[in-house]
Amino acid sequence: MIKEQRFDFILNELKVHEQVMYEQLALALDVSEDTIRRDIEHLYRNGLLSKIRGGAILLSKNPLTFHDRTAFLTEEKDIIALKAQQFVKNGNTIFMDGGTTICAIGSRFPADIQLRVVTNNQALIEVLAKFKHIEIIGLGGVYDRNTATLTGGATCKEAEKYIADVYLMGTCGVDDKLGVTATWETDANVKRSMLGNARKVVALSNHGHLGHVEAFKVCGMRDVHALITNLDANHPDLNSFRNLGVQIV
Repeated sequence: MIKEQRFDFILNELKVHEQVMYEQLALALDVSEDTIRRDIEHLYRNGLLSKIRGGAILLSKNPLTFHDRTAFLTEEKDIIALKAQQFVKNGNTIFMDGGTTICAIGSRFPADIQLRVVTNNQALIEVLAKFKHIEIIGLGGVYDRNTATLTGGATCKEAEKYIADVYLMGTCGVDDKLGVTATWETDANVKRSMLGNARKVVALSNHGHLGHVEAFKVCGMRDVHALITNLDANHPDLNSFRNLGVQIV
């Protein structure tokens, strides 16, 4: 089967199932997974699908709704959430922005920890409400249904009133050359405001976001102090991020 026929097959499978995986496609087309990976990369670069770890989804299914993301890649979020605890110290002021990974981190804070958390993440406020010694500062703004966060000029201005010891930053894309990017401009604006007022910036990324680039620039990798992923720190997929002055966790 020639390359163009494989492209048609992959896109038709996506229309029917909304998600395809490398292994399944390789078996169906009797080619290697590397061939399928290259095919999906080509289709992705031409704006015909969205990549996920191990496969692809319909472009219209990405970005996932906040509700969808809550149940998506649960194991990866748990790993990142546990790794992130080492950056949170008693008495810290912390910026935490949007995303379900951020909520997973908050849910795993020690029961008696004393923190000040500044956030625009509505779901996180509910998660943190059960912690008696966490002061929760909710930023105002316009509610964005795409990210389940508050955004806009008011949000950015309020964030800039605080100096955080740590900024736990959710990401849509992290690339060794192009840095951290966001799907939505309003989200990128809030992230830049938090980043500019944080002593330490910790970027959070599952495997699928590594090497991925979205439309709106947040910062370069030089602005990131640590990168937490669900991978082992010595995983070869992290090699391009080494020697950038970023702690890999």
